[in-house]
Parts: sequence; structure tokens; C-alpha cells
Amino acid sequence: MALSLKPYCLVVLCLFWISLNALVSDVGAAGECGRTPIRSAAASLSPCLGAARNARAKVPPACCAMVGALLRTSPRCLCAILLSPLAKQAGIMPGIAIAIPKKCNIRNRQAGKKCGRYTVP
Repeated sequence: MALSLKPYCLVVLCLFWISLNALVSDVGAAGECGRTPIRSAAASLSPCLGAARNARAKVPPACCAMVGALLRTSPRCLCAILLSPLAKQAGIMPGIAIAIPKKCNIRNRQAGKKCGRYTVP
């Protein structure tokens, strides 16, 4: 009673093909930050690091400019960055960072919207 591996190989090959297809289509899709990878969008906010870690830190003008531009082009991107594992690794405190647009007097900051468990002031 020799067991044929042919059907099993076909199943494995089919599953591999479906997984690969899903991965490739996911890579080309636009996320919360549009076609910009979240890592690149987060890196553009590097002038904000001090203010995102310390509520008493002054928000630099370069940070305000970058946050304002990000909110104009992709408003959900800021929330995605704040809730990302990358932000946690950088020591960003989402509860503090979510207030940066208000500190910068940005008018289109979506006040009252939720970002995870945080509310945009």
C-alpha cells in the first residue's frame, strides 16, 4: 500500500500560490498612509520625537509643518503611525503625541475623532 504524494503536493502548491498571490496584491495596495510606507511616513515626523515623548516639550516648527502636511494629504496616517509598533519602539507616547496638532494650532486636525483609545483634542 504505497501512498501517493501527488495529491498532497498539489494541495501544498495550491496553498503556496494563493498565499503568494495575496502577499503580492497586499504589497501594491494603498494603506492608511497612501502608497507611502508607514516607516517612511513615521521617519518624516522625526522632528516631533521630543514632543511625542514629553508633554512639556516644546513642539518645533519643523514638526508642526510635517504634521500639518501629513494631515492635509492623509489624515488617518498620523493615527496609524501613533499606534504602530514602530512608534512604541521609538518611545512615543500616543496619549502625548495625539495632542501635537492642537499644540501646533492646526485647524484640520479632526478634533473629537478617535485614534485607538485616544481622542484627538
